[in-house]
Amino acid sequence: MLTAAMSFCCLDSFWKRKTSKDQAPHNEIGDVISSIPDVKVYPYAELKIATNIFHLDNKIGSGGFGSVYKGTLKDGTVVAVKQLSAQSKQGVKEFLTEIATISDVQHENLVKLHGCCAEEEHRILVYEYLEKNSIAQALLDNTRMDMDWTMRAKICMGTARGLSYLHEELVPHIVHRDIKASNVLLDRDLNPKIADFGLAKLFPDNVTHISTRVAGTIGYLAPEYAMRGQLTKKADIYSFGVLVLEIISGRSNTKSTFPLEEQFLLEWTWQLREESRLLDIVDPRLEEYPKEEVLRFIKVALLCTQAASNFRPSMSQVVAMLSKEININENLLSRPGFISDFKNLKVSAGTSRPPARTNLNAFHNAQVTAMHRGVSSSSTTTGNSTSVVSSSPATITQLEPR
Repeated sequence: MLTAAMSFCCLDSFWKRKTSKDQAPHNEIGDVISSIPDVKVYPYAELKIATNIFHLDNKIGSGGFGSVYKGTLKDGTVVAVKQLSAQSKQGVKEFLTEIATISDVQHENLVKLHGCCAEEEHRILVYEYLEKNSIAQALLDNTRMDMDWTMRAKICMGTARGLSYLHEELVPHIVHRDIKASNVLLDRDLNPKIADFGLAKLFPDNVTHISTRVAGTIGYLAPEYAMRGQLTKKADIYSFGVLVLEIISGRSNTKSTFPLEEQFLLEWTWQLREESRLLDIVDPRLEEYPKEEVLRFIKVALLCTQAASNFRPSMSQVVAMLSKEININENLLSRPGFISDFKNLKVSAGTSRPPARTNLNAFHNAQVTAMHRGVSSSSTTTGNSTSVVSSSPATITQLEPR
């Protein structure tokens, strides 16, 4: 009897410890979920039904983070369901903690997160669905829609305000690092909303979307990021400048079928400035437009893309210049960082060489090689503030403290 009693006590103690261990994570997860007031945690089964088992017909996009599907929830709400790629291997608690951070980011020019799913190996985000898809599809594709100047200016201004919010109003600040035409979505009224912000920590440090880029996408990369992997808000500002030129011209930043001097949009724009022919980049479909306003937008884009990052304006200054709240000082305008300068990326950063022409394939291969070199993280001090600089190309988005 004594032996049986002791055995029972041991088993009872074991099961209590086991139950305690099993329940703790669930309690912690429950605490995290309860701290996310406006984000719903969806069952995986519901999202499978919403997307018809993630059917190819419902696929509306894909990228380095994963694939996006159009879905209809059981209450009739149409959503965009982003199925994160297999490289996202965070635990449930860590995943939900990051989602809690993203859910706090609310702005009219940022895509709204409705909820998520974290069952077993699945990591899924559920966003608001935007009818007009992205700038890339609406303006740059073969099936592009006609947009007058008023619409284009509205898209530039809204994107600038959204990025300014991420950089300067949000605490902690967010560096997006992947500003491009396919990451700015449009609602039915053509209001722009920036997508894919705040996803960096959902992926391990050795995962990068750079290797999946095509040459045209790489054209958004700032020189200091492309050559040394350095990441600050100024890299986003460079990408924004390239995006503005795309919106004005109605073409992508690289076009191998164009004459050599026009293949790289930014380089061609600077050449036209030197020849006092800046308006030549304007989309020929724009028959009427306010020339002075368009010129102002082009000049702001050139200020954003200067080779030296410390010469680029902040996003709040960009918003002020675009809206004519402050004047543009053209004396501050210096040569942009050209894509074709990156031909010899294996040369050390301190080596000075004149810019050379290159073709898109050679540029793409050199760019990907450089992006995978990777250096250790460091920090740089600009003026009175210190910015966190990531020298690893793996981080998609980085939080930067004020």
